[in-house]
Amino acid sequence: MARDPGLAAWLRLTLTPGLGGAALRELLGRYGLPERVLGAPRAELARHAPGAAIDALDSEAIARQVEHVLAWVEHPGNAVVALGDANYPRLLLETADPPALLYCRGRLELLNRRSLAVVGSRNATAQGTRDAERFARAFSEAGLTIVSGLAQGADAAAHRGGLAGAGSTVAVLGTGVDRVYPLAHAALADQIAEHGLLVSEFALGTRALAHHFPRRNRLISGLAQGCLVIEAALGSGSLITARAAAEQGREVFALPGSIHSPLSKGCHALIKSGAKLVESAEDVLAELGGLERAQPAPAAAAPALPAEPLLAHMGFEPVDVDTLCARAGLSAQRVTAELLRLELAGRVATLPGGLYQRLH
Repeated sequence: MARDPGLAAWLRLTLTPGLGGAALRELLGRYGLPERVLGAPRAELARHAPGAAIDALDSEAIARQVEHVLAWVEHPGNAVVALGDANYPRLLLETADPPALLYCRGRLELLNRRSLAVVGSRNATAQGTRDAERFARAFSEAGLTIVSGLAQGADAAAHRGGLAGAGSTVAVLGTGVDRVYPLAHAALADQIAEHGLLVSEFALGTRALAHHFPRRNRLISGLAQGCLVIEAALGSGSLITARAAAEQGREVFALPGSIHSPLSKGCHALIKSGAKLVESAEDVLAELGGLERAQPAPAAAAPALPAEPLLAHMGFEPVDVDTLCARAGLSAQRVTAELLRLELAGRVATLPGGLYQRLH
């Protein structure tokens, strides 16, 4: 199977230590596609990114890692989705720090389905576990994909509920997508890879490290229209997810519980701060609105060319990023990401001088 040079370029940039987040966005914003970044003189690149990182770009170690991922992608069900790809989740493009790459195992179409994050305590009570599975199943049967973090307790129950309905489930990992944490969830992870989707922003082989999970939580909320917290103690990771959801402009829901239970205090705190109190699945479905039970798509339906709002702001004259930001009312980060995706789709061309032109 022929290797994808575009993916290889993305991998070289993202696997190079020191080229994360801001540095990578700076280079992409200045040069465009990763291939153009890699084609630029190294001395020039070093003016916009750490010198040690630029030196490592062409190292044998990075080349070996890239080959490992390209070989992994050749296996059925495995994929790497880059920021500019058509499959990249549109909701993540609205967040402050969308990952450049998503490593995936399973059904890629779930990345852009209407979805709800369902999270809760790792030490959930028996009632909390039942609630997580029952609510998640109801949402999945209504057509929502359930997003959670594969942790013990409420997360695992939410995934099981999601798998029981048509909406299925997405598990966002704090490890490489080729690892399972906790190991007790190996069978559940296999089920999700077959019928749902496993997702991680971390490179293959990445172990479970404490600081990865707060980063993972922002993706759980970022992939979904809303976030339901089932049980949470004060200071729990579920509250980190709920705060991320609120910052991302998502709806936040919380299930109330006994005033005597420590696992209710986090949910009660969310409700006091504005989260919507939930007593039934219908409470959430009514707030999100417009949801219907999943229906099979007509066999003869042909995919329509997706509407691209940014193209309407471009017109057909060359335009720069700053002008597009002003016209569309979007951040430079969002506009750059959209332009990359449109260029890969053959709908926009990059011109000299940092200009872009609509093709059709």
